[in-house]
Amino acid sequence: MEPSYAIPMDQTLDGVLGFEVLEIGPDHASARFQVENKHRQPFGIVHGGVYAALAEGLCSGATYMQVQADGKIAVGSSNFTSFLRPVTHGVVTAEARALHSGRTTWVWECEFTNEEGKRCAVSRVTLAVIDPQPR
Repeated sequence: MEPSYAIPMDQTLDGVLGFEVLEIGPDHASARFQVENKHRQPFGIVHGGVYAALAEGLCSGATYMQVQADGKIAVGSSNFTSFLRPVTHGVVTAEARALHSGRTTWVWECEFTNEEGKRCAVSRVTLAVIDPQPR
């Protein structure tokens, strides 16, 4: 079932940054992006905010796909991202797994790897499951 969003995905931060979702399931999700200048900070490495944005978008989307049947949405409550290795080029892949899937809160862990399969960042994302806000 295709979600009904308030804003078309290509106009959101995830769309502008060119994130490609590869898989979304009840306890696993994956995505990737090709590193371009729009992902880099002034010193040429991937900006930490890009990792945080992808982790939150991917985990929020995966949670939403599980709670939408109950008329709920998922929104970020906490995002803790650590940067482990600089990336300057290539493809970055995100693999997320649900650690907790509750009625009002979900917690995910998201690991980022570079093209060589080396871990470059990790995120812990907590999501609140809430009623949609009126538009």
